[in-house]
Amino acid sequence: MTDINRRNVALMAVLAQIFATSTSSAEQSPPSNAQTGTYLDRMPRAWRGNEKIAIVIYDHMTPLDVVGPHYYFGRVPGAEVQFVANSLRPIPCENGLFIMPTATFETCPADLDVLLVGGGTNGTLAAMRDPATLEFIADRGARAHWVASVCTGSLLLGEAGLLRGYRATSHWIGRPLLADYGAIEVDERVVFDRNRATGAGVSAGLDLALALVQRLRPLEFAQAVQLLSEYAPEPPLHGGTPQTAPPAVLQQVQQLTADFVNSARQMSVAYRDRH
Repeated sequence: MTDINRRNVALMAVLAQIFATSTSSAEQSPPSNAQTGTYLDRMPRAWRGNEKIAIVIYDHMTPLDVVGPHYYFGRVPGAEVQFVANSLRPIPCENGLFIMPTATFETCPADLDVLLVGGGTNGTLAAMRDPATLEFIADRGARAHWVASVCTGSLLLGEAGLLRGYRATSHWIGRPLLADYGAIEVDERVVFDRNRATGAGVSAGLDLALALVQRLRPLEFAQAVQLLSEYAPEPPLHGGTPQTAPPAVLQQVQQLTADFVNSARQMSVAYRDRH
């Protein structure tokens, strides 16, 4: 056994112990966004609210899709933000990061102010095939004040029947599939259409969440949390879209993601044919 494998085994043992000791208490009293003892306590009282925000997580998703938005949602005074999964076990994401759910499909509030779904590749395909995940997203999304996605999470919204007739975006590899779900494909970083908010690939989750915070609180609050996070991106490279990437790099990434795109296309076409 290699050193890396030994560390992975040890990590899983620790996570299993944490899960075993925390499950009962988490089920009895879901964590809230208390924010006591921080600079957020000194925000104007008028900026406080009581929103219920659910971020859906699942095995092998892209963690930045949800961790970025959680940063901003977690700073909304009075909001209760929960990571929701099919169970309270630690959820393994891409690249070895684990996220601990705080609610399950059964314990998540029925009526939400924000439902957000992240994306990925193979993990997203598996979630798109999972009846329990689709049923949860469709049920909560039918009543949520805001229904949002980041990256290929929009394909999950589409598979759950929540994008028909809406303008929407996705990661550029998944965006052409949106039409199969009855959506109107838009090549923009963040797209709002009525109560649907969709973001492009991965890093767009920060833009999407900040735009939602601006709708949940006064403009000054959104500007304050943007300043606190020093969100003023100036990427060292300028090839983050198919239009700006070098042709050889674009071709390489297209080859790397071809299997995902083909599988996702089969599912989107099957959805289109059923509806």
